[in-house]
Amino acid sequence: MNDQLNYLTEKVAKGLMTRREFVGRAAALGVTAAVANTMLASSAKADTPKRGGMMRIGSSGGESTNTQDPALTASEVPLNNLRAWGETLVEVDPSGELDFRMAESVEASADAKTWSFKIRKGIPFSNGKDMTPDDVMKTMERHSNEDSQSGALGIMKGIANMKVDGDNFIVELDTPNADLPFLMADYHLMIQPGGGMDNPGAGIGTGPYTIEIDEPGVRHAFKRRDDYWDSDNRGWADEIEQLVLNDATARTAALQSGQVHIINRVDPKVAALLDRAPNLSVQSASGRGHYVFIMHIDTAPFDNNELRLALKYAIDRQEMVDKILRGYGSIGNDMPINASYPLFDETIPQREHSIEKAAEHYKKSGHDGSPIILRVADGAFPGAVDAAALFQQSAAKAGIPLEIKREPNDGYWSEVWNVQPFCASYWGGRPVQDQMYATAYLSTADWNDTRWKRDDFDALLNAAKAELDQAKRKDIYSQMGRMLRDEGGLILPMFNDFVAGVSNNVGGYVNDPNGPVMNNKSHIACWLKDA
Repeated sequence: MNDQLNYLTEKVAKGLMTRREFVGRAAALGVTAAVANTMLASSAKADTPKRGGMMRIGSSGGESTNTQDPALTASEVPLNNLRAWGETLVEVDPSGELDFRMAESVEASADAKTWSFKIRKGIPFSNGKDMTPDDVMKTMERHSNEDSQSGALGIMKGIANMKVDGDNFIVELDTPNADLPFLMADYHLMIQPGGGMDNPGAGIGTGPYTIEIDEPGVRHAFKRRDDYWDSDNRGWADEIEQLVLNDATARTAALQSGQVHIINRVDPKVAALLDRAPNLSVQSASGRGHYVFIMHIDTAPFDNNELRLALKYAIDRQEMVDKILRGYGSIGNDMPINASYPLFDETIPQREHSIEKAAEHYKKSGHDGSPIILRVADGAFPGAVDAAALFQQSAAKAGIPLEIKREPNDGYWSEVWNVQPFCASYWGGRPVQDQMYATAYLSTADWNDTRWKRDDFDALLNAAKAELDQAKRKDIYSQMGRMLRDEGGLILPMFNDFVAGVSNNVGGYVNDPNGPVMNNKSHIACWLKDA
């Protein structure tokens, strides 16, 4: 709740929300009018945005194979790049509400099958051409094409037809879906000229910056656009530089020395110590992000559910949260949904660590005793190598021969994740269950990284989209969660907080439960106090 209130006070400070609106929203969160007004008084004393300077960020999640093609973005460095030069139809703000970007409004038919997005006029791309509804439609068409290998392919599958009518981009669905506008916030769906059909990696969009230097795996530099349409809210720094710092120690050192102003993925092991430094703070936002080990259930030996269950029971979740997250997170339950999601079913039993059950299921699997190879890298998630070692130790107690193969960070997201049958990974989560399931667990989703392909699961997902009764919809999602928990290839020991390091020279930083470093927008939404 604190993150939501901080975000709302920022909106008041920027003139984007009235005091009356703030008090009303705060009341809905259980805050009295007196306390709300005190918060506003304190907020009024905060630094006002300043323009100028060079904002530098140090980021994990970059490699030499990165591209500017939004369809292929799979880790944090390229996502930060997308946020600098591109924008989607809508975004989801820290309070969970829609923030309209290239669309200025949206309307739905009574049955939630037809959605009309009114597209803003006079918004220029960085190449000087005005963005049009036709550019929007072509962007969506490209991400609907399986040849694009888009990470948004799963959420585009439910669209029956798209068309342009005057200033409106209209989407017609196979089945009703009250969550469609939230799906359009998917970061892959950056609006590009002509949909990016001719050159998807050109890095041309409607965002506040243009690309000046593009050295994948090393650094990326951007320059502010003078013609940016929303300059009162984004694009404060004259320039941005993103340094790729996959090594946690190097990232931390860069922040402490002042080489960068913001870093992502602060290692929980050093977070408390780092927070004591006089020139910076550690910011933490809890949400839907999760650290995982994923198995391809169509590949031996992981095509055997008894073996999958053995591995799930073998992992000690509480130990992971205590030793890897150091309290910056919570226990997972082998499904990608937690209490941060609307319609979460809290009655689904928590899987407990049990060496006895792990050994029992391993014996039933009939596995031949050969090494079960788990591939991992430091860049998979903070503490991933240590987490794998803990997993190996607990599995050994059940007689499970888990072998750790350490992979290089460079190339991990292109050569290991979604390629090798058993590896460490992470997900940032999504605003609604429909999007999380459609992105990673729908049979036809390009990012189905556990190879979970079940017609009955797909049918439930489609039924949930069409169900407007929230109680019935919750029951459907519950069935889906239980299926994944008991039969899927996902081992989800922990939901992680998004932990960032921020220089005291940075103004406007607000924790966002939708993703790390302000949902990957800190570099475009924050300013330098000494600019």
